[in-house]
Amino acid sequence: MLKRLVVTGYKPHELGIFNDKHPGIPVIRRALADRIRGLLEEGLEWVIISGQPGVETWAAETAFELQEEYPSLQVAIILPFLNQEEKWNDAKKAAFESIMAQADFTTVLTKRPYEAPWQFSERDKFLLRNSDGILIIYDEDNEGSPKWMKRLAGQRADAGDYEVLTINAEDLQLAAEDMQAEKWE
Repeated sequence: MLKRLVVTGYKPHELGIFNDKHPGIPVIRRALADRIRGLLEEGLEWVIISGQPGVETWAAETAFELQEEYPSLQVAIILPFLNQEEKWNDAKKAAFESIMAQADFTTVLTKRPYEAPWQFSERDKFLLRNSDGILIIYDEDNEGSPKWMKRLAGQRADAGDYEVLTINAEDLQLAAEDMQAEKWE
C-alpha cells in the first residue's frame, strides 16, 4: 500500500505550455486527480513534490483541491536548494509561493543556494528513499527531464518494495475524453 507518493513529470515548456490558460493543464490535472483519488481510497497519506513548475505544481494544486474530499491528505514540498524559484518568471513564482504557503510540510535539503547538478541528484535519491512509490507523467516517445527520475525509480523498484506508476499520453487522452463527455451530459 502506498502511503507516501512522489509526483513528478514534465516542466511546462517540455509540453509546449507557456501560460496558465493552456487547455492541456486541466486535462493533466484531471488525470492526476483521478489517479491520486484512487490511491487515496487505498490509504495514500502524502503527496510529495520538489516544487518544480509544471506537473509538480499542478499535482500540488490538485492535491490541495482533493483535501476538501480527503482532509487527511498531506502535501510535502522538498526543495533541492535555497531560492530555487529566483530565476523563474512572475507567474511561476506566484504559483510556487502559493503551493509553498499551502503545503503541510516544506524543507530545503542542502540548506544553500544552487551550486551544481549534484543537488538535483541528492533530491531525487532523498525522495525515493522517503516514499513508497512515484507517479510520473511520462511518455516514452518524449523523454524530457523526467527520464532521470523514472530511471532511478525503476532501479529502486527492481531492488525492492517500490511502486512506479505512470500517466502517459493515452491516459491524458482518456482524461480529455472524459472531460469532453461530461460537458455534454
